[in-house]
Amino acid sequence: MSTEKTTEPAAPLHFLEEIVEADLAAGKHKTILTRFPPEPNGYLHVGHATSICLNFGLAQKYGGATNLRFDDTNPVTEETEYVDSIIADVRWLGFEPAQVLYASDYFPQLYEWAKVLIMKGKAYVDFSTAEEIAALKGTPTEPGKDSPYRNTSPEENLALFERMKAGEFPDGHCTLRAKIDMASPNMIMRDPLLYRIKHAHHHRTGDDWCIYPMYDWAHGQSDSIEHITHSICTLEFAPHRELYDWCIEQLGIYPSKQYEFARRNLSYTVTSKRKLKLLVEDNYVRGWDDPRMPTIAAFRRRGYTPESIREFCDRIGVGKRENLADMSLLEFFVREDLNKRALRRFAVLNPLKVVVTNYPEGQVEWLETENNPEDPGAGKRQLAFSRELYIEQDDFMENPPPKYFRLSPGGMVRLKSAFILKCDEVKKDASGNVTELHCSYVPESRSGQDTSGLKVQGVIHWLSAPHAKTAEVRLYDRLFQSEDPASEDDFKKTINPHSLHIVENALIEPALAEGNTGDHFQFTRLGYFCVDPDSVPGKPVFNRTVTLKDTWAKEQKGKT
Repeated sequence: MSTEKTTEPAAPLHFLEEIVEADLAAGKHKTILTRFPPEPNGYLHVGHATSICLNFGLAQKYGGATNLRFDDTNPVTEETEYVDSIIADVRWLGFEPAQVLYASDYFPQLYEWAKVLIMKGKAYVDFSTAEEIAALKGTPTEPGKDSPYRNTSPEENLALFERMKAGEFPDGHCTLRAKIDMASPNMIMRDPLLYRIKHAHHHRTGDDWCIYPMYDWAHGQSDSIEHITHSICTLEFAPHRELYDWCIEQLGIYPSKQYEFARRNLSYTVTSKRKLKLLVEDNYVRGWDDPRMPTIAAFRRRGYTPESIREFCDRIGVGKRENLADMSLLEFFVREDLNKRALRRFAVLNPLKVVVTNYPEGQVEWLETENNPEDPGAGKRQLAFSRELYIEQDDFMENPPPKYFRLSPGGMVRLKSAFILKCDEVKKDASGNVTELHCSYVPESRSGQDTSGLKVQGVIHWLSAPHAKTAEVRLYDRLFQSEDPASEDDFKKTINPHSLHIVENALIEPALAEGNTGDHFQFTRLGYFCVDPDSVPGKPVFNRTVTLKDTWAKEQKGKT
């Protein structure tokens, strides 16, 4: 017999892995250092998760490290709340930054480097208005025109820049611009802004500064200070790479290099921070972590696992063309993960009372059922069985179609982990609504000890009425009805009015009442759920993470 080991072929490298491997092989770097540079002006969303997994995952694969560096250069929009949430999100996803840093850490150095550019004749203070600057920039097919302040002497520019820092000018009165090429085919290179005046309190530096660097000035130099080897960003920054390299070359500092990858948007949602903030501020949702939002905090609250999100990000891959990832794919990965880890529990969302007429009044017996058939180590638990039970209303039909395997008049069904039940009588109210079923059970049909010889195809879940507890259950659906709401004229008009349905008095088995915030469960036959932070003793709250099967498209078709 051959002892030769066989292995699956390695997955093909994506283009960034090829770049890193080539750099390491050429001895360009001894190790790699990447960074994740979010702006602290909102909560991270699923698009950021892709960038997090890419930057940290790439570094980990090749024995490197990743910095978390906040691009905190706009004090008007930044808050400590966002900083804290971003750090929590990165760690929840399973990554630990080598360092937690801030662009504001480098404000003094960036200021000194700006003065270097000024004295080299490569930057000048411009008193033109924003409108005037835009008009002078020209068009992609026509060159721009020089600002009237472009040829001010370096000495005078330095004095003006120092006055800007000293707070002598009001907001918007002037800017510092790089002096590059007003005829460049790359519009970014037509004397871009480096500094603007903002008399605003900064969340870290307080009132020390009233001038703040633009992204293009802060980003590349921050990378250089940290010796970032591979500065990875999304495709919209590709035109900025020329300026990134120009600034580093002019200063003669460590040559970090920028690389771009394509965004991965998610269907039936939006990932614009501006639009997400509008949803929060206009109360379309309950907050940044509302489980209908595409933020990492919202996915966590809804019950998604970090493993499922990492797997999703890994599977959709990295490319050079933007595409729209299917929400169903993300749901697939969370189902796969929760199927392995979630404890099974019984819950009844729309209860229908069942009286087992041949079961003794006052008697209770305890039946054993598994906690998770996918995990033998999860053990088993006891369920109370009594004369009065609850089942789901949907598990009974008075006039069933062919091949209906649940309960119907005269029909039989198995109660999961319990007995076979036969429906003998249907009770109704004055309006003809079914209010109660009178059934009989088969004592010899107990699960695991069945000697009845009866064969039934249907299996339903149930609860003992005297032992059931109450809970609030929140059934979440997709927030938007449009596959690509960002492409609509008004994305708000595509909001799904049925994105949240609250069951205020659902019934649950006692074991569910003991869950802690974030605990995952599969409600047998209903879906995957987790305990919400709104839970209080005696009134737990559960969020539906995802249904057991991908039936969304079929359900939507049925609504039209």
